[in-house]
Amino acid sequence: MDLLQYDFMLRALAGALIIGVAAPALGIYLVQRRLSLIGDGIGHVALTGVGVGLLFNQSPVLTAVVVAAIGAVGVELVRERGRTSGDLALALLFYGGIAGGVVLVGLSDDSGSANLVQYLFGSLTTTSGSDLVVIAVLGAAVLVAMLLLRPALFAVCDDEEYARVSGLPVRALNLLMAVTTAVTVTIAMRTVGLLLVSALMVVPVAAAQQITRGFSATMAVAMSVGLVAALSGVLVSAEIDTAPGATVVILALALFLVLTGVGAAIGRRQVPPQRAEPPDVVLHG
Repeated sequence: MDLLQYDFMLRALAGALIIGVAAPALGIYLVQRRLSLIGDGIGHVALTGVGVGLLFNQSPVLTAVVVAAIGAVGVELVRERGRTSGDLALALLFYGGIAGGVVLVGLSDDSGSANLVQYLFGSLTTTSGSDLVVIAVLGAAVLVAMLLLRPALFAVCDDEEYARVSGLPVRALNLLMAVTTAVTVTIAMRTVGLLLVSALMVVPVAAAQQITRGFSATMAVAMSVGLVAALSGVLVSAEIDTAPGATVVILALALFLVLTGVGAAIGRRQVPPQRAEPPDVVLHG
């Protein structure tokens, strides 16, 4: 493809591949904890961070990381103390985050309002060299943490009380997941935008679950689905001139449908045929 000779396309492709692998690696834990929508809530808080950066002429990515991490830790502490339910905490995160972002962007100059669209819907082709470095470093940190701490994180997500009794540092692990979620959301906003960021964390995991059973296998397939969706999404969007982030998500959804069909076919083949009983045989419970 001729577009791959341009540096901006290579940076866009590299950034998408990093996010495509890192987001599902974290997303599988969120799905396990039934927190699939937390990425949306933190994304709204990150919008406030973007507004802070635009208002004070600072890097919106860095301010979004800081604000999103603070918001994620706050929600985790509220959930842990049991002062409000998890879904209510997420709702507060949604509304407070987006309201704060809109107000702060409104207080900034007009160019800031125009740039906000890039963070809401993604602007992968405008990724600079410094942006790519930030995405690579933070994405690698998230991926390493999710892989190295997999047994402990799985234990906390599967049964928090059992993990606590077993001596695991449950609070520290929960806070780690909260911060890594904030980091992943923030770096992914350049790829798919804050409004679609949860899709890249959840859809590949849902697709992998259609054909796998074990946790490790599901994680591996989910990361592969994310990688394929990110790669093909960038290439297809460049070819047909569509938004890269939305194209990545649509292709991830397409892979989900394909794997759902594959999983159903495999399930039918694995079901042993039922032996027909003679008509005069009566089966009692």
